Amino acid sequence: MKKVSENGKSRKAEGTVGQDIAALRAGWSFGGNVADTFVSHVRQSVPYYDDGHDLICYLSDFFCHSDSTCYELGVSTGELIRKLAEYNASKPDIRWVGIDVEEPMTKKARDHCKNIKNIEIETGDVLLHELGKTDFIVSYYCIQFIPPCHRQDLFDKIYESLNWGGAFVLFEKVRGPDARFQDIMISLYNDFKFRNGFSADEILNKSRSLKGVLEPFSTEGNLGLLKRAGFVDIMPIMKYVCFEGFLAIK
Repeated sequence: MKKVSENGKSRKAEGTVGQDIAALRAGWSFGGNVADTFVSHVRQSVPYYDDGHDLICYLSDFFCHSDSTCYELGVSTGELIRKLAEYNASKPDIRWVGIDVEEPMTKKARDHCKNIKNIEIETGDVLLHELGKTDFIVSYYCIQFIPPCHRQDLFDKIYESLNWGGAFVLFEKVRGPDARFQDIMISLYNDFKFRNGFSADEILNKSRSLKGVLEPFSTEGNLGLLKRAGFVDIMPIMKYVCFEGFLAIK
């Protein structure tokens, strides 16, 4: 049985969640060795993961100008921010800033993006990190891991940081609007993961590890956060069962 370090203490893992990532009950973390296989794990776990990246790149045409500063909150291993910089290579003066709280992730991201001069990778908590004035902010399946009591503060900060006409692109896992729809969504998502090669034990272990760590809001819950922050112009841009993308323009 593997052991996983958590807050300086060692706990026995209760199995794996795929890609040899150890699982702790109510103890999922993006630290440790998760960064080593994160890309393959998330591609196997999230429907249309790369298609979402492509869509965000296409959206950047409308908001990222030659003198823009643009942020990715929760940059993980740097896959998306590198794609954005390469897609916008004709605008080499754009400043791309990726932020993540986990040092193993930012280390991977720096290595992945080391040949692109206008990408900066910073280790820090997005709740505490100062954001400069910006035209484009992306959060790709990140805010769902932030404690709900802090989310409105973050959305408020994002809104205030955007220039007028700037965009916030938010992708989140979402809960169903009622118990029946939630049951359907969970069943469909488990079927998706099973078809993608996860075992029944891995699916269960991942679910157990995310208890109290992953706290999705419903579609209406996320829209409420955006509207209370000040956003008026909001459009859904992608949806697959319990995975959803929004475009909000200041």
